[in-house]
Amino acid sequence: MKFKYIATQPDGKIVEGEMVAQASGEVAQILAGRSLKPVSVKAVSTIDFSGVKFFGQKVTISDKVFLTRYLSLMLRAGTDLFRAIDILINDLDKPVLKALLTEIKNNLEKGNPFYITFAKYPNFFSSVFVNLVKAGEASGNLTAVLDNLSVSLEKERELKSKIKSALIYPIILLVMSLLMLLLLVTFALPKIANVFLSTGVQPPLFSRIVFGIGLFLSKNALIIFPLGGIAVVGVAYFLLAVPVGKKLLSLLASHLPLISTVIDQLALQRFAATLASLLRAGMPIIDSLEITADAVGSEKFKSSLRHIAREGIAKGLTIGDAFRREAVFPLVVINLISVSEKAGHLDEILKTLSGFYETEVDNAVKTMVAFIEPIMLLFIGVLIGSIALAVVVPIYQLVGGI
Repeated sequence: MKFKYIATQPDGKIVEGEMVAQASGEVAQILAGRSLKPVSVKAVSTIDFSGVKFFGQKVTISDKVFLTRYLSLMLRAGTDLFRAIDILINDLDKPVLKALLTEIKNNLEKGNPFYITFAKYPNFFSSVFVNLVKAGEASGNLTAVLDNLSVSLEKERELKSKIKSALIYPIILLVMSLLMLLLLVTFALPKIANVFLSTGVQPPLFSRIVFGIGLFLSKNALIIFPLGGIAVVGVAYFLLAVPVGKKLLSLLASHLPLISTVIDQLALQRFAATLASLLRAGMPIIDSLEITADAVGSEKFKSSLRHIAREGIAKGLTIGDAFRREAVFPLVVINLISVSEKAGHLDEILKTLSGFYETEVDNAVKTMVAFIEPIMLLFIGVLIGSIALAVVVPIYQLVGGI
């Protein structure tokens, strides 16, 4: 709960502010610890940070880029963490960020570590983010860690933006084509079918099937379309939100040639970028691999990285030898890791690999889109052509009969 307080300093000067605490007594205790005498402590309405996502408020990747970059700049300029957070709280307009920063400030005032607030919200802050902040805070290198985090998050945002941009046109094309097809089958086709039925002409079997589908959809549109919409939403929710559905979607995607290539390269990019950041922050290699395994987004790479950490390095193997035992990693990646381990600059090589695979992902997505677009156009063309043929053939029959 948030409380607004008014207190007096030892010299008699009045100060006021806000604080998050369990009860007013806790506020008074904290104020006493600062040599302040409380005059008034009142509870004020606040935003429950854990629930704001249900009202359209959440911490986006852009918010995380802004926070890490701003705090890094302020700390580099010599501003202490309390002052930097205070400035942000006063300047920001987004309620969810103000609530988050207020909670961070109050946790710091209670002597809790900086990372502890981020760890409370795993839906917004990944284990990689939390552990990087934790490592930076423990090593006294928080400024550099925040700076590296802002760069990594910015690259992640750019990569996601490129992928979304590349997929927008095919998605729009598919949606518009399906809408046009539905309108044609639901409204235009039944009218044409009724014309033939009224003339007594017997169309070919193929035409009768197409006309029958059109008439059925037209008569039951108010039932079929809502049920179809619910079914689409249900399937999407199952595949994207339910664990079993996620595994099924991942299994399906891993067997599709072009899509599996994009997924593998994206997993390699995340692996290289995440492991480089964690090693640069000073985390032990085994802990870094365990955290990286949860961040790659691919089950086979996740399993492989955990095996490398637990069955390889933990049992005395070198990093290069442990990676050589895993067939999922490309040979070039294994060789570079082995060489850079001996040279002592593994994090730099991983950072370079991350940039390389970022470009590869971009190219792979473009190739996939270039391949999918003509297939979609061909599919829609065949459907519309079939409908046109079903209409044209009876017309020729009718004209021939006349």
